[in-house]
Amino acid sequence: MTEIIPRRKLYHEVLDRLMERIRSGSIPLGAHLPSERELMELYGVGRPAVREALQAMERSGIVEIAHGERARVVVPTAEQLIGQIAGGAMHLLRTQPDMLQHLKEARIFLETGTARLAAERATDEQVARLRLKIVQHRASMVNLEEFIDRDMEFHCEIAAISGNPIFPAIVESMFGWAREYYQTMVRAPGAEELTLSEHQRIIDAIAAHDGDAAAEAMHSHLNRANELYRRFVQS
Repeated sequence: MTEIIPRRKLYHEVLDRLMERIRSGSIPLGAHLPSERELMELYGVGRPAVREALQAMERSGIVEIAHGERARVVVPTAEQLIGQIAGGAMHLLRTQPDMLQHLKEARIFLETGTARLAAERATDEQVARLRLKIVQHRASMVNLEEFIDRDMEFHCEIAAISGNPIFPAIVESMFGWAREYYQTMVRAPGAEELTLSEHQRIIDAIAAHDGDAAAEAMHSHLNRANELYRRFVQS
């Protein structure tokens, strides 16, 4: 059986070579890459191949490119890496309605876990910060946009207590991807007070270091929100 070796564009070759130099430490974190002209001479390629390779690295959060300066190797954060799929995720949600249900399910799975971890790991200072979040959240009830932002901050704060930077990055991204859904939900009569009371229940469980209660409170909160959304859009 014949196995066809696919042709690769030149920029892929440039990209591979630059990535290998970064992985090997030949170009360390924080260092600038050679100039475009130097890369052209080094690899014997034209400017388009070099620029495409650098742009691909920039999109991946591997380098940053400031106008008039050489590309510099950076350390991508969890927020940057997850944020890169934001446009595609939002397009997916708008064009495939079933994806919203999948997103809600994924959120419940993730956040019941982060609530449990928060109950196991929270310090007194972190619990105090959660209590402050709910005070700020209540003060934002007059402004829909701010209320949703404070809601996101509360859930991200819980995820951050885990100590794993990936969790709050994913939670924040999920809010961003489905912001239209959250706006509709919050407009439902009485939704704000119910949200705040459920948040308080989650905080109380975390403060008591009761992982089961924290997970159950989060699960009930997110399930109730989903059910409220269904009733609201069907009415």
